[in-house]
Amino acid sequence: MGGTQLLKHKTFAILGGDLRQAHMANMLAAEERGYRITGMYLDKDVKLSRKIHRSDDIRLTLPQSDVIIFPLPMLDADGFVNTPLSDVRLEPTDCLDYISNESIVLAGRVPPELARRFQEHGVTIEDYLEREEFAVLNAVPTAEGALEIALQEMPITLRGATCIVTGFGRVAKVLVRLLSAFGAQVKVVARKYGDLAWVSACGCEPVHISEMMEHLAGADVLFNTVPAVILDEDKLKKLGRDCLVIDLASKPGGVDFDTARNLGLKTIWALSLPGKVAPITAGEITLRTVNNILQEKGAL
Repeated sequence: MGGTQLLKHKTFAILGGDLRQAHMANMLAAEERGYRITGMYLDKDVKLSRKIHRSDDIRLTLPQSDVIIFPLPMLDADGFVNTPLSDVRLEPTDCLDYISNESIVLAGRVPPELARRFQEHGVTIEDYLEREEFAVLNAVPTAEGALEIALQEMPITLRGATCIVTGFGRVAKVLVRLLSAFGAQVKVVARKYGDLAWVSACGCEPVHISEMMEHLAGADVLFNTVPAVILDEDKLKKLGRDCLVIDLASKPGGVDFDTARNLGLKTIWALSLPGKVAPITAGEITLRTVNNILQEKGAL
């Protein structure tokens, strides 16, 4: 649907997802822009604004929707649309017959094969997870959530603890600042020398990945942010048995979990932390990104 039509109708379908998606719907309704918003498969433990219509009928709702927002992640572990707040199991391809190729369709972490299936039907999905502003803003609740896990699980204070952070992307940059503020001794493992220079400038100890093995034995907690298995058996064996391992990386993660379990290491794979620790903030970040996309498309 073109920008002019969107200015007339502005109909939104917020489909599936967790509390992030529900809070986004409520904040969108609170903008008082005359939108018609339908919340779909948002039934359990959630309070939606009275301005939001409810419907789980994709045949009636999707054809009338100018903007359709699927959740992050778009699919659950079984390949259905991610609907943790509903008992309904929805095949993503079932939606295809009812989505207009003029609608703006947004989702987070869209599998490439599914994106191709939609494209073959003339429907383009824009993945808001890939937007830079989303990734940067989302790094804050992710890092705070990782810190919360460490504080709950460690038998010692972060002050004076030796913390290793692998990778120096967006999440790691925020996490390193928080750990330093707690008085932790922070070492950052990275591959790029430019990143190592920034680590040094932040007052932390830079460790090139080729020298990682030499630093593992003294760690009290290790935070991985690299989405590739860099903590293999040889490296895990170097860690002390009391070291807490928190993996923040998306699938496949950065830890050989089977080996870690066999070695008796406590390992926590902390996925989707923003939705768990700060759903309101996470919903606000998603809405801000959605508005940016619509603005770029001339739809607002």
